[in-house]
Amino acid sequence: QLRLVESGGGLVQAGGSLRLSCAISGVTLEDYAIGWFRQAPGKEREGVSCIASSARTKYGDSVNGRFSISRDNAKSTAYLEMKSLKPEDTGVYYCGAGRLLGPDPVGRWCETIYFTSWGQGTQVTVSS
Repeated sequence: QLRLVESGGGLVQAGGSLRLSCAISGVTLEDYAIGWFRQAPGKEREGVSCIASSARTKYGDSVNGRFSISRDNAKSTAYLEMKSLKPEDTGVYYCGAGRLLGPDPVGRWCETIYFTSWGQGTQVTVSS
């Protein structure tokens, strides 16, 4: 059974950095796309960054150039490196996994409908 566990969230001042980790167990990670999504109070869950099984990446417009997603299949772990954090980056960050996408997806593929398994989330709070 696939299980995802996020870690690395916390409170940071604007301009600071955090590194989130998503430990995945129960499956062969090579077959899965991994995505980081966030949800602020009163808002829908939005795609932050996704990485396909080929390692092709996708970033949301608001984080492009500041965040970096990576995966280590040998360690069954995905990462989200976040730099130059802003108060609007505050939210619960969720890691998702799915096999609905091909290895090299194109178009709008960093969206919740393509990810079928989720972690419990980790809180990121950026103070101004």
